[in-house]
Amino acid sequence: MEFMDVFAVCPLFQGMDETEIQSMVQCLGGKRMDIAKGDPVFLEGDPAEFVGVVLSGAVQIVRDDYLGDRSVMAVAEKGDLFAEAFSCAGENTLPVSAFALQDSRVILFDCKKVLTVCSHACPFHQHLVQNLLQILARKNLSLSRKIQVMSKKTTREKLMAYLMDQAGQKRAREFMIPHDRQGLADYLSVERSAMSAEISKMKKEGLIDTKGSWFHLLRH
Repeated sequence: MEFMDVFAVCPLFQGMDETEIQSMVQCLGGKRMDIAKGDPVFLEGDPAEFVGVVLSGAVQIVRDDYLGDRSVMAVAEKGDLFAEAFSCAGENTLPVSAFALQDSRVILFDCKKVLTVCSHACPFHQHLVQNLLQILARKNLSLSRKIQVMSKKTTREKLMAYLMDQAGQKRAREFMIPHDRQGLADYLSVERSAMSAEISKMKKEGLIDTKGSWFHLLRH
């Protein structure tokens, strides 16, 4: 089956073998979409009725306020889920938008099919639902980490809190972040120019080394 390598590492299908995954994907159906870089996968106000999986590329989940300021909520990369929290919560419409960070392919599963055991009574469907609950719990923890970062007062404090969190997750002082400079500024809700100036200062002070999305914590 095409994209079996992606489904095999997707947390939604964790603990299933290839035969079970193939049966589950066929049972769920799903709509595959090719999205060009910068184009929307969905927009705020669209129906909240699907669970998405990134098959290739990356998708950025954003929220724009009434003044037009953008906040990055999350980045879904190859094998990651997106939009599941809103659909599972029973929201009628999506309060966020999603855009392709690069040329991407996604598959959208009907949330009702994911949550409801089908007439074929697939023995691994319950496993799928358990996986989905774990995914929602992990993303709740991720949101808690973002709140901790956003609670910092200055741009430098937000940057260091975010970078320390990334280092902790990767268990390494050297790592890649899932954002470009504008994406990072949006995620931290700070001005890009001010953030870039702060990064330059931190680099000169020997706190970090960085190039693009690559960071190395030298000391803190």
